Amino acid sequence: MSDPIRVLLFGYGLAGQVFHGPLLATSPAYTVQAIVTSDPARAAAARADHPDARVVADADTAFAAAEDYDLAVVATPNETHAELARRALKAGLHVVVDKPLALTAHDAEELTDAADAAGRTLSVFQNRRWDGDFLTLRDVIASGDLGDVFVFESAFEWWKPEVTDGRKDRTPVSDGGGILFDLAPHLVDQALLLFGPVESVHAEVDARRPGAVNDDDVLVSLRHTNGVRSRLWMSSLAAQEHPRFQARGTHGSYRSFGLDPQEAQLQAGLRPGDADFGIKPSELWGEISDGNARRPVPTEAGSYETYYAELATALHAGTRPPVDPRDSIAVLKIIEAAWQGDR
Repeated sequence: MSDPIRVLLFGYGLAGQVFHGPLLATSPAYTVQAIVTSDPARAAAARADHPDARVVADADTAFAAAEDYDLAVVATPNETHAELARRALKAGLHVVVDKPLALTAHDAEELTDAADAAGRTLSVFQNRRWDGDFLTLRDVIASGDLGDVFVFESAFEWWKPEVTDGRKDRTPVSDGGGILFDLAPHLVDQALLLFGPVESVHAEVDARRPGAVNDDDVLVSLRHTNGVRSRLWMSSLAAQEHPRFQARGTHGSYRSFGLDPQEAQLQAGLRPGDADFGIKPSELWGEISDGNARRPVPTEAGSYETYYAELATALHAGTRPPVDPRDSIAVLKIIEAAWQGDR
């Protein structure tokens, strides 16, 4: 492919409208050819945001014109990911799936095998690999300033003590609902990138809010094969937050608070290339302590757009995508182990 990569985007909720749509639209490497949504309000938003794109109501209509596309981006509810990805591969398209790749590791393995058999690229949108604070943490660990890291802690929490009518609160776990399916694909993926494979998993998975139909308060503890322990918190009931990241080593520790700004910026209409996009203000920078003194560490600029830039390079060159689907299989195996408790 030398021309812009022609995209078929499935779904125009949060994932499609806030993440994939803007990132694709601001990249000259792509052109959004069609958007699939059955919701009238979302269809209207899709037409307004992407006036040159065709908006259709169902997957059958979209796949009937599969020859018009190069890449399918699946940004639909979790329970539909595997089936839409499977159909897109069968139609001869490359595929990006928003996390999680599938609801089970078995289904994810089948998709990966199908992509290999079809000679198509399959990748997973793990945008939080490009959170500025995560990029900073990786550099801090690599610098050796902390010595040998033995404990890593990560938390993604908010304060929403009442169950809402929203899909995330009302979707049963069997269909990919709950905070473990929502956030563990990010937090576990980051832990594996930092410290490698896992030999044991312990989890505490609870539904604390009155009327909850899925989990809303979770701790996942991992022991990596290199001896590092990762403790990952996810909660809708955190009136006071943990540090977003904390790494403890033999020479010192690093911690940071607050979420990466890119999601909020995209929701507010900012785009990659705009002034301050991806920039965390200095008052929210993390810090290193050696037990005596503390020093701030400037947070790197976040860059979600890097995912699609690297994907375009991979599709044009026939090389590996920025996120290997096998990484997501490893994450799903840990999520499955978490549901089983100690293991």
